[in-house]
Amino acid sequence: MLREQAGQAKCVRGVARRSKRMGTVDDYLDGLDPDDRAVISRFYDVSRDTVPGTAQGKGYGMPALTYRGSPLLSVIRTKKHIGLYPFSPDAVDAGRPFLAGFDVQKGTVRFQPDAPPSDDAIRAMMTFRRDQIDG
Repeated sequence: MLREQAGQAKCVRGVARRSKRMGTVDDYLDGLDPDDRAVISRFYDVSRDTVPGTAQGKGYGMPALTYRGSPLLSVIRTKKHIGLYPFSPDAVDAGRPFLAGFDVQKGTVRFQPDAPPSDDAIRAMMTFRRDQIDG
């Protein structure tokens, strides 16, 4: 949970500390440690390749790729892990065949930067989410 004070997000209950409000995906990536940036950028790149026509926006206050005005994917570094959020529990379920051994919760995949999910997992989730948005 983030608490806004004077334009700054503060850490509450282990959520990553931010020096300013989260902006675009590119702004967010620019502020990351180079190793984390490389891992997280890969997810956004695979998502853009899988779902042409994405844009940068926000989903639940996080920098996200959007598709047709709906949030598609957010990948955020926290204190203890990287969280992947495809904004749909069903999209996470679509990636489950590729996510054995990962911390998978409703709508979230958590992992360590040295052991990220495969590109196939991302493609499965993004294809499902795109189709879900397309209706």
